[in-house]
Amino acid sequence: MWRAGCLEIGHVRFGRRLGETHWWKHQQGAPSRPHQLAEQAGHRTPSGLQHLLSRACWDPDELRDDLQEYVAERLGDPTGVLIVDDTGFIKKGTASAGVQRQYSGTAGRTENCQIGVFAAYASHKGRALVDRELYLPKSWTSDTDRCAEARIPGERAFATKGDLAKDMIRRALGSPLPVAWVTADSAYGQDQRLRRMLEEVGVGYVLAVPKSQHIHAMGRIDFAFSRAPDDAWERQSCGAGAKGPRVYDWAAARLPPIDDFDGPEPTHGRWVLARRSLAHPDEIAYYLAYAPTGITVTELVRVAGTRWAIEEAFQAAKNECGLDQYEVRRYPGWYRHITLAMLAHAFLAAMAAAAAQKGAAETVPARWSRSPWQKYGGSWQLAAPQ
Repeated sequence: MWRAGCLEIGHVRFGRRLGETHWWKHQQGAPSRPHQLAEQAGHRTPSGLQHLLSRACWDPDELRDDLQEYVAERLGDPTGVLIVDDTGFIKKGTASAGVQRQYSGTAGRTENCQIGVFAAYASHKGRALVDRELYLPKSWTSDTDRCAEARIPGERAFATKGDLAKDMIRRALGSPLPVAWVTADSAYGQDQRLRRMLEEVGVGYVLAVPKSQHIHAMGRIDFAFSRAPDDAWERQSCGAGAKGPRVYDWAAARLPPIDDFDGPEPTHGRWVLARRSLAHPDEIAYYLAYAPTGITVTELVRVAGTRWAIEEAFQAAKNECGLDQYEVRRYPGWYRHITLAMLAHAFLAAMAAAAAQKGAAETVPARWSRSPWQKYGGSWQLAAPQ
């Protein structure tokens, strides 16, 4: 249950300091320090929580499967969107599993960090992180002694971030999560194997791609849109942001079918989309889409805008559930901490969705047996409800 800002599982509470193992001894007269997790839970030492994250016998992948089932029950919707992205965890030293100097989109620069690839689920009810994989650079997978020290399984070979994303998408499609769409930024959208995989199973996508993306038999995507007429651009909102609706100019066009894949009567079609900034018209983002026949451009725009939900989920999970506030170094500890933090975030998202639904139900006006609008003489009056 959730108490005082913490998710309580048994006698352990997980909050913003989830996974920290430092233990502060409060000496008389010493300045007050923030409570650590073990202290907040009433433990005399941090050994129990250290055991939970390192030596206890439990499988974080099984907990992930339970998490996906929970999110499906509480936030699932037939139009749900699966979002893939990665985030960085800045670390010191060289012992943490997967750490090295590498580019972190979170920091916006090259840092000594770990990179986690995540999947989030979003619907009109809410959004939550539902899967995770730790990216292991070749500097790790090629060093068996280093991997053994960090307790990285011997069968774990090098996999690109795109490969990790495809694995998570396959798991999500095989889970109870109702996934109608997949979206991601251009780092994943430019992966042709990922797009092909989704087309083969009939799942729609709206994936960002770089401006140099080649379109079959048509050349670069930016060149194709440079010849779009002015009336091809339509101003639309792709969702609500922190400062109100996110409004851009959008252009979209259907692509010719590819005979060797679509068949004589295709049920889906391919699209290209472009999103142009109102304040800076030279800033244009591009997308490839695969959608059921009869789809509207408004729906494609909605799915493209849903990608921001994973950024909001990252921020909430880090700020409220300690997603990035861990001090574990080994591979199993990372998966255990991250999965528990994701569970806490999903719980908060489900509680927020339930509260919103309850509030909406409470504000629905009672039905009146007849209209309260009555005309007397030449004017209208409101009658008392019957």
